[in-house]
Amino acid sequence: MREIIFDTETTGLDNREDRLIEIGCIELDNRFPTGRTFHKYINPQGRSVHPDAQEVHGISNADLEGKPIFSEILQEFLDFIDGAKLVAHNASFDIGFINAEFARLDVPPVDPGLVIDTLALARRKHPMGPNSLDALCRRYGIDNSRRTKHGALLDSELLAEVYIELIGGKQAALVLDSASSSAGNGRNAVELDIVIATRPEPLPSRLSETEIAAHGKLVGELGEKAIWAKLLAPAEAS
Repeated sequence: MREIIFDTETTGLDNREDRLIEIGCIELDNRFPTGRTFHKYINPQGRSVHPDAQEVHGISNADLEGKPIFSEILQEFLDFIDGAKLVAHNASFDIGFINAEFARLDVPPVDPGLVIDTLALARRKHPMGPNSLDALCRRYGIDNSRRTKHGALLDSELLAEVYIELIGGKQAALVLDSASSSAGNGRNAVELDIVIATRPEPLPSRLSETEIAAHGKLVGELGEKAIWAKLLAPAEAS
């Protein structure tokens, strides 16, 4: 199963007018990083980077001079994500910008069924929050000390680790899907049959006869309405 963990940086917040300026992607295969990445800076074609956005990601207009426009990286991006689930934090923001760029080039939008939003996963798993990427890194002990500014590729690398934790931790990543394994990735699925045996005889009581008698006397002094009296009644009847 291929999954692409991705992040974007933009000139601002409105995908109707603002433009993508960075895309970073990490490929996972059966929840393991393959080492394949996709990372591009993109010229926004005359749209200036808003100062508030630059404060977040640190990318200036000058940094984008001479970078390819989106149409020039489109096919390479489509090839990289082809057939994969797309995983992002607050995915509606990133997908909204990608779909806006697609629409400008008459490319069909991303299928919503292929999108996984880790923010939604985090809110279900940790309803009391906080659930920002930095907060989730702290929660799961993931080193994000390099993240002094937002950056699409670095954020994707951190999100890949967070995503594995959100879906069950590193141990969950060790369980390979047998159907995917047999479909041609060359790996053999590992199946473990765990049998919990029952004891042939129950363990003897650790209470002595004296302790049992003392407890019975104490319960008798509590009265008929005592909870202990009701609990012991079935045992005495048997």
